[in-house]
Amino acid sequence: MDMKLEVVVIPVAAVDRAKDFYQALGWREDADFATGPDFRVVQLTPPGSPCSVIFGTGLTSATPGSVEGLQLVVDDIEAARTELAGGGADVSEVFHDAGGIFHHAGTSERVPGPGADRQSYGSWLSFADPDGNTWFVQEVTERLPGRVTGAAYDSAAGLAAALRRAEAAHGKYEEETGQADPDWPDWYAQYMVDERNAQNP
Repeated sequence: MDMKLEVVVIPVAAVDRAKDFYQALGWREDADFATGPDFRVVQLTPPGSPCSVIFGTGLTSATPGSVEGLQLVVDDIEAARTELAGGGADVSEVFHDAGGIFHHAGTSERVPGPGADRQSYGSWLSFADPDGNTWFVQEVTERLPGRVTGAAYDSAAGLAAALRRAEAAHGKYEEETGQADPDWPDWYAQYMVDERNAQNP
């Protein structure tokens, strides 16, 4: 049975402040709902990520800012740094670890600059959200054999589910336009590509 990590809870003190921070980085808002003053859920997804984060009120007893080592993966660490800094994050310089391709806790053993020859898995940067929850960003340009490559749909059931979502959305689109869409395959394709890339389809 597949068990896919899809949501990570991060503890924050000020929900709207955290939401503004992550949205400024370009993360998609999936949900923001409350059932009362003591319970609110906000879900955001990084661009291209199959896993989301949630935070809010009444979700966790963890101390705000206590999460360390959340990890994002990119294929260009310098471009990622520029984008994150442009979104308002206080981003570290690119670094590699003195001990190898994985990093030590905190700032221990950091060496300025990317890994030797920009070896895949070897270059890093870090940043924190306004509460102090810390993130690491790792550059992966070539995955080790047998690792997931990010195929769009990894099973017939997954593809069928994506087609059903596209069908439902397209039905609403035809209702709004008041006419049948002869180019529905193109519409489906764009919807599914946007969904897979964590954009608003």
